[in-house]
Amino acid sequence: MGATGRSAARRPAPRALWLLGLLALLLSACGEQAPPEQRLRATVQQMHETIQQRDPSALEDLLAKDFVGTNGLDRLGARRMAMALFLRYRNVGVKLGPLKVQMKPGHATVNFTAALTGAAGTIPDAAQIYDVQTGWREEDGQWRLTSVRWTPVL
Repeated sequence: MGATGRSAARRPAPRALWLLGLLALLLSACGEQAPPEQRLRATVQQMHETIQQRDPSALEDLLAKDFVGTNGLDRLGARRMAMALFLRYRNVGVKLGPLKVQMKPGHATVNFTAALTGAAGTIPDAAQIYDVQTGWREEDGQWRLTSVRWTPVL
């Protein structure tokens, strides 16, 4: 066998390369999306990080078009409230308690406790822990916050 016979044996045939490439493409296209609850928990984490980064626009993007909050707060009102808090309190943040998730097809509720924090701990005129109930809807594979209600715990 000459040199050409050895090099041909080492190189995969073009057909084999094509099949491997096609297989890789199919596997990546058929890759499973994360389960709904896992994606929902990731969205709640994203919302938490958005608040920590003081980004009212990104926060609004996570809200459903028909969002309703405590006392009739709507989507635009939620953005304005976030902007006001971010302006008034330079180091505003939120500490969340454990998430209690209840899943239904396309919908979910997530309940948790939350404490607003500032530069010196909690925000003085809102030094309170809140019980928070949220409603979520899945839209095109993305979870959007449809409702939120918070009540003081103490």
